[in-house]
Amino acid sequence: MSEEAKKPNYSADSIQALEGMEHVRMRPSMYIGDVGVRGLHHLVYEVVDNSIDEAMGGHCDTISVTINEDNSITTRDNGRGIPVGLHKKEGVSALEVVMTKIGAGGKFDKDSYKVSGGLHGVGVSVVNALSNHLKATVHREGKVWEQEYERGKSLYPVKSVGKSNETGTIVTFHPDESIFTQTIEYSYETLSNRMRELSYLNKGVTITIMDKRQKDKDSESGYVQESFYSDEGLKEFVRFLDGNREQLIRNIIAMEGEKNGIPVEVAMVYNSSYTENLHSYVNNINTHEGGTHLSGFRRGLTSTLKKYADASGMLDKLKFEVQGDDFREGLTAIISVKVAEPQFEGQTKTKLGNREVSSAVSQAVSEMLTNYLEENPEDAKTIVEKVKLAAQARHAATKAREMVQRKTVMSIGGLPGKLSDCSEQDPALCEVFLVEGDSAGGTAKQGRDRNFQAILPLRGKILNVEKAMQHKVFENEEIKNIYTALGVTIGTEEDSKALNLDKLRYHKVVIMCDADVDGSHIETLILTFFFRYMRELIEGGHVYIATPPLYLVKKGSKKRYAWNDQERDEIVESFKGGAGIQRYKGLGEMNAEQLWDTTMNPQFRTLRQVTIENATESDRIFSMLMGDEVPPRREFIEKNAVYANIDA
Repeated sequence: MSEEAKKPNYSADSIQALEGMEHVRMRPSMYIGDVGVRGLHHLVYEVVDNSIDEAMGGHCDTISVTINEDNSITTRDNGRGIPVGLHKKEGVSALEVVMTKIGAGGKFDKDSYKVSGGLHGVGVSVVNALSNHLKATVHREGKVWEQEYERGKSLYPVKSVGKSNETGTIVTFHPDESIFTQTIEYSYETLSNRMRELSYLNKGVTITIMDKRQKDKDSESGYVQESFYSDEGLKEFVRFLDGNREQLIRNIIAMEGEKNGIPVEVAMVYNSSYTENLHSYVNNINTHEGGTHLSGFRRGLTSTLKKYADASGMLDKLKFEVQGDDFREGLTAIISVKVAEPQFEGQTKTKLGNREVSSAVSQAVSEMLTNYLEENPEDAKTIVEKVKLAAQARHAATKAREMVQRKTVMSIGGLPGKLSDCSEQDPALCEVFLVEGDSAGGTAKQGRDRNFQAILPLRGKILNVEKAMQHKVFENEEIKNIYTALGVTIGTEEDSKALNLDKLRYHKVVIMCDADVDGSHIETLILTFFFRYMRELIEGGHVYIATPPLYLVKKGSKKRYAWNDQERDEIVESFKGGAGIQRYKGLGEMNAEQLWDTTMNPQFRTLRQVTIENATESDRIFSMLMGDEVPPRREFIEKNAVYANIDA
């Protein structure tokens, strides 16, 4: 623990109340993003952030999260414990101020926390406001202190309920069903992924998650649980993410230090893939829109590798200039910075704007790489050879990409011949179905509403972009048709490789495949393409998966559809025997009317919206599902459903 961390400066007077919380319950989405699945899980992250702040300050090394049987959450840490003394300004215990005043917390007092992950969040008080019950227990100053709340209001003053030699904070809260009307059921997998991520970002901290809703006779507790701990931090994180890829160099290149007063941590490795996988964090927050720390990393990487490659003479025979993108093909890297006063911008406020961070990261990366290249000449040669191949592939891909661009820009005249377009001109009202095969495509064309629904049949399985060079992707006929039909182009003012959605022709892009193994494989191939080449489409909320029924149950004139085995059995039971069951193996087995009624009619259908909950985990899963390693893929398919989607 540092000398600064030992200073007794975290007291009741350190807590500052910035503003009231009257509007939290009235407009919860302003504070947590939404009141659906994502917002529900965000409550847990807000409480855990407080514990992580203690860990970042050197005061805590153990954090636990428990999902209780009733979907309440209990978090516990061994930090200093939230102060319980009288808050002079508010006239009540500092614990009550933290729990009932939005924006209140020690993290706003620079003497208590040098940096804080929670600065970007909204605090435990919002969690309290959106819970029908919350109980805070604090071990501090040799005693156990307690206070309970209902919908953000305290039920009694903070009181001492016992003695304790330990320190730390325990919070148990139950989300308010009147706010989270969609669901209050927590996903163990979603929370587990975030806890694993936090353990890599905060090495030396043990983070445990337990699910008391699921029994596990093999675990010590008798429940499903995992414990995460990382000794090497980001090096282990990169190793975990790249576990399904072929590593090109012997070591993971990593550094950790402070530049211009900014703590910087970087880890990176080159693999044999053709994609660039950069993940950036500020105070433990995943900045998926990037920002100054990411641009600093790219600048430091490009200038250092270019200087080394030029000096080595390995690029002399290339007939064209190497570009920045070439240095990042097959690169997996994680950049994590700690910033005292982060300034966020961008659409979702996850883009770092602090200018001083860019030069700090650039310098750190430049020094790290210079040292590594000098000390590891064989790896240096391998990296430069990879850059050369990437440059040659990019050169070949330029013509293929230009053909895609030219065909797309030709507007209506250049639309694919197989596309059956809709008559509506407003993209916000239009949807296109990407349908597996010509047969199902024909049925969908007959069953659709021509006013706003377009159909694009795809022939067979599209290219696995995870294992294909870029020019092969742009030369693929089915992929070219998708670009052209959607009206999207490649390249924006900020990023030459980004997807330009300015002329997107449909705001709903619906993947509609057979409800069997082959159909799932085709869905995954299309999703892999979207994730690697059209991620902006997913991030914009435009990608959906249709859910055709598995069964038709008939008895006389009565008929009902079932989407799973349980529904089928319940329908059969309700028909009281004598029912006939038809198992749909593919979309083509339904007639146009049935396909419309069950899968395409907005009044009755269920679409699953594809979202990116955790970019690093999504990257790892796609590389595993579409890569060469069979055992991890088989294990994943046996254990999990392939997608994490929400009803829309």
